[in-house]
Amino acid sequence: MSTNYGSFPGARPRRLRTTPAMRRMVAETRLHPADLILPAFVREGAAEPVPVASMPGVVQHTRDSLRKAAVEAVEAGVGGFMLYGVPEEKDAVGSRGTDPDGILQVAIRDVRSEVGDDLVIMSDLCLDEYTDHGHCGVLDEHGRVDNDATLERYAEMARVQADAGVHTVAPSGMMDGQVRVVREALDGAGHQDVSILAYTAKYASAFFGPFREAVASSLTGDRKTYQQDPANARESLRELALDIEEGADMVIVKPALPYLDILRQVADTVDVPVAAYQVSGEYAMVEAAAANGWVDRDRIIMETLVGAKRAGASMILTYWAAEAARQL
Repeated sequence: MSTNYGSFPGARPRRLRTTPAMRRMVAETRLHPADLILPAFVREGAAEPVPVASMPGVVQHTRDSLRKAAVEAVEAGVGGFMLYGVPEEKDAVGSRGTDPDGILQVAIRDVRSEVGDDLVIMSDLCLDEYTDHGHCGVLDEHGRVDNDATLERYAEMARVQADAGVHTVAPSGMMDGQVRVVREALDGAGHQDVSILAYTAKYASAFFGPFREAVASSLTGDRKTYQQDPANARESLRELALDIEEGADMVIVKPALPYLDILRQVADTVDVPVAAYQVSGEYAMVEAAAANGWVDRDRIIMETLVGAKRAGASMILTYWAAEAARQL
């Protein structure tokens, strides 16, 4: 069906761009602080926050500075707080990730006691921060990630994170069946109210580089056998269908900027909330360009966030969450 909008000079779209007030009134896409989720790293044994060199302005928190960051996020109106643990010790099976007194579980309890239900407390459910080989799962005798053995570890992780008081777990390892196994583990432990943010489309991306410094990754090799191939789009919809069938409450596309087409397809396909993760490489590129005076930092931050929202994101994980929320 075609629409006749008239012609120049009667039709002048610029009339709706004349003033800031006019542009604000007719804006098709709106960001709200509650749309934003702040990823945060907490380092076991840290006496003071440790700057992440490749992500200017981002730190590995101490337990105390993490509590403060959570309070500041609440005050800014941020919707969620995604926690990552950086342990002092690692082993082949990521034991600290399932230790009730491991750094992530301790951090969840700290934040929950500090802000209660005023912030959606979320936790990364993956082994890569805790394994000495840096992979997201348990390795078999050939050095390959063993999908089903890893699922057993994820089930245990889900239980200890929920016991610590998390509101939402985010299985991010891209193991087949991870959503179903985590849902069954949570329900079996009496945590039916804990929701699952499923990493549905997580690509084997070079944009993750700075993140590996942030979590002190020990990765050897790559994750191409379990994260998605950047060349594939339809595959994401297959992953999406499986995650929804297995019980995902929300889904995520990661990274955001290079995969806005995937984000749009996912958002058009399902009726659950869809998140986009503006990852470390996206953050680092903007900060580096801004530091060199090549871009207007504040404008480009907002433009990238609006782009993700326009592409279909209900929520956006971004390291600028608190800063952007205060500007909205």
